[in-house]
Amino acid sequence: DVQLQASGGGLVQAGGSLRLSCAASGFTFDDYSIGWFRQAPGKEREGVSCISGIGDTYYADSVGGRFTMSRDSAKSTVYLQMNSLKPEDTAVYYCAKDRTFYGSESARSYDYWGQGTLVTVSS
Repeated sequence: DVQLQASGGGLVQAGGSLRLSCAASGFTFDDYSIGWFRQAPGKEREGVSCISGIGDTYYADSVGGRFTMSRDSAKSTVYLQMNSLKPEDTAVYYCAKDRTFYGSESARSYDYWGQGTLVTVSS
């Protein structure tokens, strides 16, 4: 079975950093893009970043320059390094497996989702 396990969320002060991890299993890791999405209370889910099977990355304008996504094929794990965090980054963060190798910013392209990890940034 395909599984995605997100972890690493927590409470951090504005300006601080967190690193999220997403451990994947049940599929050939290098053949698919993985994405990070987030959903804040009362808001729609939004795409944060994605990484293709060969490591090409995409970032939403709201996080570009502050967040960095990477993948470790040996561990079948992707990471989201989040620096200079802002209160508006507060949300539940989800990782998801794309149906394709290249990735997409659209949630419709993703077929399996992790359970989410909560990031809270205090001001």
